[in-house]
Amino acid sequence: MQLPDENIEYDYKRLLAPPAESWTPLAELQAQHFLAADRLEPMRAILNAVRGRVAAERELQNPPPELLPLQAGFIDGPQKLLDSFRRKGDASELGKLNRVAQRLRDNTDRVVVLGIGGSYLGGKALFDALCHTYHNELPRNLRIGKPRLYFEGNNVDNDALADLLELLENTCVEPETPEERWGVVVVSKSGGTLETAAAYRAVRGEAAKYYGIKSDWLKQLIVPITGPKGKLRDLARAEGIPDDDILTIPDDVGGRYSVFTPVGLLPAAVMGLDVRALLLGAAAMTKRFLEEPFDRNPVLQFAAVNHLMATEAKKTTRVMAVYSRKLESVGFWYDQLLSESLGKSGRGPTPITSVYTRDLHSRGQQHQDGTRDKMINNLIVRTQKHPAVLVGMSDRNEDDLNAISRRGLPDLQEAALHGANQAYAEAARPTADIILPVLTEHTIGQLLQMLMLATVMEGRLAQINPYGQPGVEAYKRNMMAILKATPNLPKGEVRDQAKGV
Repeated sequence: MQLPDENIEYDYKRLLAPPAESWTPLAELQAQHFLAADRLEPMRAILNAVRGRVAAERELQNPPPELLPLQAGFIDGPQKLLDSFRRKGDASELGKLNRVAQRLRDNTDRVVVLGIGGSYLGGKALFDALCHTYHNELPRNLRIGKPRLYFEGNNVDNDALADLLELLENTCVEPETPEERWGVVVVSKSGGTLETAAAYRAVRGEAAKYYGIKSDWLKQLIVPITGPKGKLRDLARAEGIPDDDILTIPDDVGGRYSVFTPVGLLPAAVMGLDVRALLLGAAAMTKRFLEEPFDRNPVLQFAAVNHLMATEAKKTTRVMAVYSRKLESVGFWYDQLLSESLGKSGRGPTPITSVYTRDLHSRGQQHQDGTRDKMINNLIVRTQKHPAVLVGMSDRNEDDLNAISRRGLPDLQEAALHGANQAYAEAARPTADIILPVLTEHTIGQLLQMLMLATVMEGRLAQINPYGQPGVEAYKRNMMAILKATPNLPKGEVRDQAKGV
């Protein structure tokens, strides 16, 4: 049962312009760049109506053309997985996923996850947020048998992939030794994404060379995650991988909304994370979204506030300021979610992820004194996992820190948060806080589901279809056409040929 203090919250009070008792330059700026205190009240009826439409979209079997593409399966997906697991146990989709994850944990010391965009960003966000910061550097006994995890296939960086293959070749010598075996998770809904498909050919070739082309390890340690049909599923079957070991991305879930499908859940399960707690957190946030009024509904609050700031206050750059390095990949995941969902028809805010306080010493200057086009959402974790690292007393006080010797790094972070927020407020720079009481599977599940639901709500408020990514498809078509039309020549010769030389 979820306890109230496990709920994440959205605090937007600093965005509301205080009533001006008299004219001052700051009051004038706040009136221009903050929200009027009464602006949210008329939004409530609109939000309730849009929420009803979003809820109804879950049930549409034959949606009208103006709603296409429609991929609302992520909304109820977490609860459906939990319900199926409760009824069917190991025979459910979640039971199957746990079995595959256990096999990878038992038989490998390294797992390579291949995927691009939504096919890897969710898994990377969970890995970075919830695992040891230096997990891959820990010896096997301190990792408690959990394999190292590497993410590739998300670019066409020749040297990065070559370095990974070199690492595998030099550290894995005896395939019959579990500590020197490695596995592959390849993620592509269609199987036609070139970056991932090309990386998979290279990585599978390395695996075949290592294990032997007829080895059963190739079938047991390579796990495809793909759509119900498509090139990757066909390829996996041709390679002899049993259908029961191919995990499925539901048709009604788009890539950037797929973190609570096998796309994100298998890497999480391989790392020994509590997948059920992730799903419970996501399902709890969906319930809050569907049932709670505006005042207790972070999805409606986030969607409304950020929509108004983007459209009415012209804050077209949206900064996710994460107060933990471990949440940087959550910011990158949200970058893709927002960009592909709302960046259409010449519209949509531009996302930026910053890690505070690190980036207060770089981007902070721009955020404080630069162009007034930014809305800053701070992502805060209230309770640290480890005991505080203290500043400490020293015999040498040239650094003048003895006065705060009893303070810990959490105190410094809290002071930085309040100091930055105060500085921004005094310059009429809008900020709000997403607050996680602790950093756990349950709270991360809530957070990611909140941001996905809020993005759909924001799209519907702006009359932008939050599903589909037509702009991405254009570059993919051009990329393949160029490759098929251009001779395989060194770069200089290709350039000369293009110039007619």
